[in-house]
Amino acid sequence: MNPIECPCGSGKNFESCCGPWLSGKQSAPTAEALMRSRYTAYVLKNVDYLVETTLPATREPDLADDIRSWMNQVTWQRLHVLGTTGGGRSDNEGTVEFIAEFIGPHGADRHHERSLFKKVKGSWYYVG
Repeated sequence: MNPIECPCGSGKNFESCCGPWLSGKQSAPTAEALMRSRYTAYVLKNVDYLVETTLPATREPDLADDIRSWMNQVTWQRLHVLGTTGGGRSDNEGTVEFIAEFIGPHGADRHHERSLFKKVKGSWYYVG
């Protein structure tokens, strides 16, 4: 079986990129790595990973349903990481700015976001 390129756009194969994080074998080491793995989780429709990597204090009760609904409306095309601030291995907070291209109900579109991530007890979480 040929290695599958990771959907996050890193150029690496899935098993040496986001695969270990989505499988739960390892935690993402940086905010950018977590953001890339969350994009990959959207592509692969892995709702559980997206909920688990959202900071518990910010999880809405219907988060899984909202994610599932969004996933069923879009097909992700490409991720562009524009920049990061903090979020390194020794940081406890960081931001990642990115553009995620997708095809949705109204055709081709893009989601541009600057996301905040926090590290709690050694694990990175998406805040918002």
